Amino acid sequence: MRIATWNVNSVRQRLGHLLDFLKEAQPDALCLQEIKCVDADFPRAEIEEAGWQVETHGQKTFNGVAILSRSKLEDVRRGLPGDEADEQARYLEGVLPMGSGVVRLATIYLPNGNPPNTEKYPYKLDWMRRLTNHARMLLEQEEALVFAGDYNVIPEPRDAREPAAWVNDALFLPPTRAAFRGLLNLGLTEALRATTDAPGLYTFWDYQAGAWQRNNGIRIDHLLLSPQAADRLASVSIAKHVRGWEKPSDHVPVMLELN
Repeated sequence: MRIATWNVNSVRQRLGHLLDFLKEAQPDALCLQEIKCVDADFPRAEIEEAGWQVETHGQKTFNGVAILSRSKLEDVRRGLPGDEADEQARYLEGVLPMGSGVVRLATIYLPNGNPPNTEKYPYKLDWMRRLTNHARMLLEQEEALVFAGDYNVIPEPRDAREPAAWVNDALFLPPTRAAFRGLLNLGLTEALRATTDAPGLYTFWDYQAGAWQRNNGIRIDHLLLSPQAADRLASVSIAKHVRGWEKPSDHVPVMLELN
């Protein structure tokens, strides 16, 4: 089974790129973040015509997540539990068939948290706390589980070309990295790092200051796996070439294969 994640940075602006990637990569499921539209404005017809099932959890102008899949997503849940007042569309979960069993798949757009001296950073940390609580509950079900998305977390210095430039950024602050480690410590496996220790692997390049041209990137898009999914992990790849397309997203897709 092939599962990919991609912060598309406005699905309507990148629809051509999205359709090209689906045709090229042929994933069984693609988790999208930052679709930046309400459900009714999602380009569902074009994607369904290409052979995909669509589930969305949208929001006007900001945020928004979606899952595109070959098979129909079941047991769909919109929104991260733990705060009924939270109106930001950042979490969508469902179940897909996988061989003789199923895989529970979630697409995640974790808050950025910048500037850290504003209310945005406590919101980020609280969102991570809620995600950890929800993951703990799901892990008790002992099923194949994939948490895929834009975590807005640089886990280690090797995950940034210039780590010193990020020391005061919400993506790299010690509490952020500690919260991410706490998530992993539940028993989740970070898919890419389960397959390679190589440096210089990035998923995001800013639009400013020639970051792409200088390969000044960071790795903030991750796939976290339950033990039942990690046991089936075959490979992980970063579609770096997508960043070189005309008018691209500042993120690129990350994809894994489960046997």
